[in-house]
Amino acid sequence: MLELKNVSFSADGKEILKNINLVIENEKFVVMTGPNGGGKSSLAKIIAGIQKPDSGQILLDGKDITDWSITKRANSGISFAFQQPVRFKGVTVKDLITLASGKKMSTISVCQYLSEVGLCAKDYIDREINGSLSGGELKRIEIATVMARKTKLTLFDEPEAGIDLWSFKNLIDVFEKMHAEVRGSILIISHQERILNIADQIVVISGGQVSQVGTKEEVLPGLFGVDLGCKYFKEV
Repeated sequence: MLELKNVSFSADGKEILKNINLVIENEKFVVMTGPNGGGKSSLAKIIAGIQKPDSGQILLDGKDITDWSITKRANSGISFAFQQPVRFKGVTVKDLITLASGKKMSTISVCQYLSEVGLCAKDYIDREINGSLSGGELKRIEIATVMARKTKLTLFDEPEAGIDLWSFKNLIDVFEKMHAEVRGSILIISHQERILNIADQIVVISGGQVSQVGTKEEVLPGLFGVDLGCKYFKEV
């Protein structure tokens, strides 16, 4: 279980998060949504350890991890997929997925992860994670990498960004399968209706605060048509 207690965060003199209190239970599929600039990505980065809160506590299974490094949090079972994936010159796709899994993997196993995110494995397995890959390709490879880790808490920041229509439909299947097989918690930042519709819990972040938490039946009726800052809830 992940628990945030009175978490606040500021950047460049601006208050981004204000006394966030939130509990994410084990084995839950949670989607975080709300207006752009509301603090969603900052909150995800604070959970992952990329940014440090000004005040408050972060607890993982009852342990205070507020001051833990990114590496220590990763080793304790927290994964994070960036909105803009990182490139690794000189590292192949197979190397990256194998490294993420923490164990020796066969080519067949690596290919299976790539196939699940809509990539032709034989065309990608030996490619470097460099500028030759498009943003959409990098996004799918990163999702495959996170899947291979099989951690207790996986964070995705707008995973649909750069994903085409066909791949997006398959992405939903990937998340559902991942949730069923890994039995860990998944926290996704998204505005997309199809992702919101498979959530156990929806968290709405607005103005740096948690404005609503509930099931999709409780939250969604009041959100459709709400301006999210250049985006609207829509079905892809």
